[in-house]
Amino acid sequence: MTVNRVGLVVHGGRAEAVAAARVVRAWCDEHAVGCTDIDVWQEGARHSAREEVDSAGDPDLIVTLGGDGTFLRGARVAAENDALVLGVDLGRVGFLTEVPATAVREALDAVQEERIEVESRMLLTLRASCRLEVPAQMEALLRYGRGPMLPPPRVRSECVAGNDWGVALNVTALNDVVVEKLARDRQVSVAVYLAGRLLACYSADALLVATPTGSTAYSFAAGGPVVSPRAEGLVFTPVAPHMVFNRSVVAAPDEPVALRVLQRSGRAAVSVDGQLRGVLSPGDWIGVYAAPRRLKAVRLGPTDFYGRLRERMNLTDAPAALADGEAAPLWPVTTPRPADLAHLALPPMPRDASRPS
Repeated sequence: MTVNRVGLVVHGGRAEAVAAARVVRAWCDEHAVGCTDIDVWQEGARHSAREEVDSAGDPDLIVTLGGDGTFLRGARVAAENDALVLGVDLGRVGFLTEVPATAVREALDAVQEERIEVESRMLLTLRASCRLEVPAQMEALLRYGRGPMLPPPRVRSECVAGNDWGVALNVTALNDVVVEKLARDRQVSVAVYLAGRLLACYSADALLVATPTGSTAYSFAAGGPVVSPRAEGLVFTPVAPHMVFNRSVVAAPDEPVALRVLQRSGRAAVSVDGQLRGVLSPGDWIGVYAAPRRLKAVRLGPTDFYGRLRERMNLTDAPAALADGEAAPLWPVTTPRPADLAHLALPPMPRDASRPS
C-alpha cells in the first residue's frame, strides 16, 4: 500500500522508544509522508479514538513504539479509522508487537513496498442497559500518579437503542472487557449469559470476556486457556470465583456473552483493554459480542506464536520428558506438504522478523 500519513503512538517514558520515534519521523521526511504524534497521555482531558484520529489527520498507518500497552492504545485508534497498525517491540512480556526497534526503518520500507502480510484480528464491542459513566470522585482517585482517563464510550448513533437490546456503545476491545469489584472487601455478583441462556451466577473478584488475542493477557493470568490469535471466539473467564465451577468457557463468535450485576451485589467497574470506562449498578448489564470491524495488524512474515509463548512464559520441559532427548519435528516445515496433508494449513517456517522478505 502507499503510505500517505503515519500516526505515532510513543511510550514517552522509554528512551529507546523516543529514539525509535526519531527514526520514524526521519523516514517520513525522506519519503514525503505526513507524520503526526498521537499523544494519548497529554495533559488535560483524554479524547475519544475518533477525536484522536481527526487530530492526526486520518493516518492510514499507526506505528506504536513501546510494549503491548502502547500497542493497545494505537490499536483503538487504528480500528476507528480502519488503518493498519505496526507494533515496534520495546516491551518485556508482550505478544502483540511485531518488529524490534532496530528494524523499524526496514519495516516501514516493507509496508511502503507492500512486502507485508495483513493479519485480521477479532475485536469486541458492547451494548449496555445504560450509558457508561465514571463517578467524578473515582476519576480523581484513579488519576493519582497517572495520566488522564479515557472518556466514557459514546453511543453508536447509527444503531437502534431499545429496551431489550440496550444501547450500542461506540467502543472496541482487542484484548478484553472486564467487570470487576469496586470494594476490596466485597466480591461482585454477576449473572452470566451465553448466547441468551443463563450459564451461572458468579460471586467473584472479576469476570472477563477476552478475544483470542487477549487470551494471553488477564484471562491467562486468571487461569484461562491459551487460544491461537488466528482463532475466532469469545473467551469467558471468572477471576477468583467463590464457587466450585471456575473454568473458562470459549463461545462461538456469534454467541454474545452478557453480564448482569445482581441486585444484592455492590457496584462494578467496567474496563475495556485495561482502561476503566464506566461503573455498573445492581440491575445493570452489558453484552459483549464480536465487533463488525477488525483490526488490521502488519506482519512482516509468519509469526511464531507458540515459539513466543514458550519464550515469554519461560516454559520448561518436564524432567521425565528430558530423558527422551531432542524430539524430532512432527513434520519438516521446509519440504513440500505430503498428499495426505495437502488440505491442512500448516504453518510456514518462522523467520527473523528483522529481515523483511
